[in-house]
Amino acid sequence: MRIPVVIARVPKERSNQLLHMVEHMVEPAKRAWKFWQNQDKETLNMEKKIFGTLKDGAEVTLYSFTNKNGASMSVTDLGATLVSLLVPDCEGNPVDVVLGYDTPQEYVDGSCYFGAVIAPSGNRIDKGRFTIGDKTYQLPINDNENNLHSGPHGADEKIWETAAVDEEKNSISFRLLIPDGTNGFPGNIDTTVTYTLTDDNEIEIHYEAVSDQDTIANMTNHTYFNLAGHASGSIENQTLMLVADGYTPVIDFQAIPTGEVAPVAGTPMDFLTGKKIGLDIEADFEQLKFVGGFDHNYVLPDAGGKKQKIAEAYSEESGICMEAFTDCCCVQFYAGNAIGEQPGKNGVTYRKRQGFCLESQFAPNAVNEPEFRSPVLKAGEKYDTRTSYKFSVKD
Repeated sequence: MRIPVVIARVPKERSNQLLHMVEHMVEPAKRAWKFWQNQDKETLNMEKKIFGTLKDGAEVTLYSFTNKNGASMSVTDLGATLVSLLVPDCEGNPVDVVLGYDTPQEYVDGSCYFGAVIAPSGNRIDKGRFTIGDKTYQLPINDNENNLHSGPHGADEKIWETAAVDEEKNSISFRLLIPDGTNGFPGNIDTTVTYTLTDDNEIEIHYEAVSDQDTIANMTNHTYFNLAGHASGSIENQTLMLVADGYTPVIDFQAIPTGEVAPVAGTPMDFLTGKKIGLDIEADFEQLKFVGGFDHNYVLPDAGGKKQKIAEAYSEESGICMEAFTDCCCVQFYAGNAIGEQPGKNGVTYRKRQGFCLESQFAPNAVNEPEFRSPVLKAGEKYDTRTSYKFSVKD
């Protein structure tokens, strides 16, 4: 059956009236659509809530972002810390792949720096002493005879200013001014850290700093990853590949480098082709015995300051694969040897080697080693570096 179509000629005046009516109908529809889009962004893409309070009464905020794939990250202004990172496993289930705590005070009281930003200087400085120009500085000793991660009560225990939030980009910036002389470091150091969760399931960390005096800038993030999930136990059965063909051996158990760069070839330190983290971790090899497993600085190929892929890790259990990228010259691979038994998120008990770290950086004690790339930031110059971790699944 055919339905006849009648085409009527509409007078110009009436046509203009109809057009005007349609415009008045379309514009509210556009505004409504835009409103609901923004509502979705507010309720689905970003959530802000109180994380808790510290013993001194300070209020701590938690920000959570979700991308179009359902992956999400939660970060807090306490220590600019990454609290959780949920990514899909091979069956599409969300898995939290980072270690952490349920309350802010646990982050202050803990000794593992779970998820924290380390500033201004990550890793160790021999005897906590260094010289810039003609002036020698003494830092507090908090790790054997050395300064570790800038000393006690550092940036990881401070509440950072929330400097910017971009809900469209799933991005947040935290800012902290480290006053001159804090833990012995020279200069008023203005630091900013920006987290971004992309729709490619990649989390990027952008570090920036400027100082009014020559100082050290060697910022990093101390997230512990477990690609089978933070509650799944040891990471020793997970696979890791590192592109580095050299590492910096340490003198002894205090983990200060000797000053040389040694080849990984023919040693348990070799991850060039990928292997399970636990395969050689208990090998009869002096470097591993010094620090109870892998906790060493790897020297990356020279990429001229450009961002490059430096590592790939994989869990057969979850199917989750993580690629790491950075524009830094080195990365510390730490296998969580010193994670003591302790309560973690969601009532989980964490134990030795339940997470591993890939901390982009200058080499440990580089400020005192003329053969290493220098972490000295000149007054008025900008420190600017990016590291990211990208997640996918393998069948």
